[in-house]
Amino acid sequence: MKKYSLIIFIVALATLLLIQKEVVLPFVLKVVSSDLFLIDSKDQGGQTPISTPLTGLAYMHCNNHIKSKLGPDVSISFPEKPLNAWSLGNYQYIINGEIDITSTTANTITKKYVCRITYKNGDNEEGSLDFSNWTIEGLSGLDSI
Repeated sequence: MKKYSLIIFIVALATLLLIQKEVVLPFVLKVVSSDLFLIDSKDQGGQTPISTPLTGLAYMHCNNHIKSKLGPDVSISFPEKPLNAWSLGNYQYIINGEIDITSTTANTITKKYVCRITYKNGDNEEGSLDFSNWTIEGLSGLDSI
């Protein structure tokens, strides 16, 4: 049996490669080309920054979330518009903004942050002003505050 072990190993390896090439790979390609993961939405993503009413609301909700996290002891102010806002599609947004933080010693620091936020109601934009219809997926850049 020991003298056939190398031959058995080579045959088993060739069989595994053949199964992968003839069975697994065509199945994966069929699944990828299907509509299984397709999300049909009016909100299309893009690689360029955009400014829409929903990105403005997303910016406002991110700012309100930051205010609530920092509490009333910190004086903060936000610019009127974000630095950039991107739509990832399906009502998911990336907001890049700045915040001016004034401490009790009257020092003002400007910090940049990134907020990922999702609108849960999809094409129904009636509840877009209500924060309970939004989800903050992530917030970075303000960890040291």
